[in-house]
Amino acid sequence: MEKTITINPLTKYYHKQYPKQSQNYPGLSAKMTPKPDCGEESYIGHGRLLGKKALVTGGDSGIGRAAVIAFAREGADVALSYLPEEQEDALEVQNLIKAAGRKAVLIPGDLRKEKFASTLVQKAHKALEGLDILTFVGGKQHFVENIEELTTEQLKQTFEVNVFSLFWLTKAALPYLKPGASIITTTSIQAFMPSAILLDYAATKSAIIAFTKALAKQLAPKGIRVNSVAPGPVWTPLQISGGQPQEKLPGFGSQTPMKRAGQPVELSGVYVLLASDESSYTTAEVYGVTGGLHTS
Repeated sequence: MEKTITINPLTKYYHKQYPKQSQNYPGLSAKMTPKPDCGEESYIGHGRLLGKKALVTGGDSGIGRAAVIAFAREGADVALSYLPEEQEDALEVQNLIKAAGRKAVLIPGDLRKEKFASTLVQKAHKALEGLDILTFVGGKQHFVENIEELTTEQLKQTFEVNVFSLFWLTKAALPYLKPGASIITTTSIQAFMPSAILLDYAATKSAIIAFTKALAKQLAPKGIRVNSVAPGPVWTPLQISGGQPQEKLPGFGSQTPMKRAGQPVELSGVYVLLASDESSYTTAEVYGVTGGLHTS
């Protein structure tokens, strides 16, 4: 009989203090210490998305990268969007998709631009020869200590990337989506336990939940499901490129009951579940992956 192996979740992934580090926005995973674990070596697929076509925003690094790797290893062809400055990370992901035997489509551009959102969907649909899964992960987060210092420009950009792009992309994609398609948004623990220094970011993440639940009701008659994932503190380039103050990085994630930050690969299974036909009766739901922080 094969012996069951159990692993303590408190120590399964990196659980030491993080070294202080800083990069210009949007940051590169390849230059982080330690490098986030997005499942490059560990994620094993089981054919749960065989033949499906997926578009993932922010798919070059962090949680988006973890979703891309998992989708490809589950049998999906994947298109991913990212900022041109993130090309180094995107090329790494492209190689990982190809190594899984799936088609990889790289589409750089700025989610703040409505025209790019429309072009992104069209290019992804054409290159993949279909579209079954929309996964919105790309986001903008930049801490500001006081509301007096929060500029209108930052407020506008944060909402454009985190909220407006969801409307633009969904509108552009609906003509291509058939019954059985899945739309997955990415909210945050910040929608439930907002930090004082992430006022604009937290507000966008609350908006994403309302968007998800309303859109789910609107699209259910079409056979299209809409759900959201709510990560807790997860080690990604977002954190070291303006998302957190330097002094908070060493203890990042230690306030959770799990006493550590999550790694992107720990969200892979939830994205796969929501993208797959296994969740055919699931819509308008928010799945928390937070290390024990409350989402209700």
